[in-house]
Amino acid sequence: MSKSKIAVVGVGGVGGYLAGMLCKTYENVTVVARGDRKTSIEKHGIVLHSDCNGEIVSRPAKVVSSCRELGEQDYIFVCVKNYSLKEVCEELKSVVTDDTIVIPVMNGADVGERVREYLGKGIIVDSLIYIVAFANEDYSITQQGDFANLRIGQVMDPYPEAVTAVSNLLAKASISHKISDDIECDIWKKYMLNCAYNVLTAYYDLTIGELRGDETKAKEYESLVYEAYAVAARKGVNMDKKYADKTIDQFYHKLADNATSSLQRDYRDHKMTELETFSGYIVREAEKQGVEVPVSARMYEGLKKREI
Repeated sequence: MSKSKIAVVGVGGVGGYLAGMLCKTYENVTVVARGDRKTSIEKHGIVLHSDCNGEIVSRPAKVVSSCRELGEQDYIFVCVKNYSLKEVCEELKSVVTDDTIVIPVMNGADVGERVREYLGKGIIVDSLIYIVAFANEDYSITQQGDFANLRIGQVMDPYPEAVTAVSNLLAKASISHKISDDIECDIWKKYMLNCAYNVLTAYYDLTIGELRGDETKAKEYESLVYEAYAVAARKGVNMDKKYADKTIDQFYHKLADNATSSLQRDYRDHKMTELETFSGYIVREAEKQGVEVPVSARMYEGLKKREI
């Protein structure tokens, strides 16, 4: 395993954290980065300020500007924004073999499905990550809080040995993770949270504390959660309503008052957003499943009008 060829595509908050941890352990890690970020990594390495793991500076074996430059890899972690996924997968087609294990670590409920469709080969290990991490202006990575936890498994591909291999890879690099008993359920639990958390904070451009303090907006948060749960249930995801109730309880009692979301910050900064991931998908899937999602639909249409 120490000789495995590993690539990380996308070295923002999540990808930068994983790359930093992998590079300190493995000698043959390649990262894909462009422009000033590529120059910074080549000069300074991956600089990780981690509450969980301390200060880490690690150097990849190579930094390339395109996936096409990777060559064949044993493991590829894909950590890009959803709007870039199709383009990235098109580039990866030339380097992914039937035996390459591809691990998308991204937001959304349908990421693994899309990667399977776009690539048409390789072994896909589904995942999600609970982490607060972001890239700084100097391209260093900050990971905040006492948690940075991956969940891995497979929704479709019958390759349990691939999941075990990824688990062993992560364990050696001291990356906290767990093999999920039901990765589809776990993905939807996080997605259900994001359908409310990202969408409501972005729609009103308010913090969680400000939303909690407004009874009408707080009830809308509940509606967004339950609408996402209804879609998951109609799709046959093995998820009990208690998970929706727990997500709402977190909103009222656990999320920080000053918390904002990535979608909200992207709108503030006039950047491309993941609106289609956090809102568009649930609205379209609801229509396909015959589920009414009036609050999700209203906020999706409202946010679409504000897209750059």
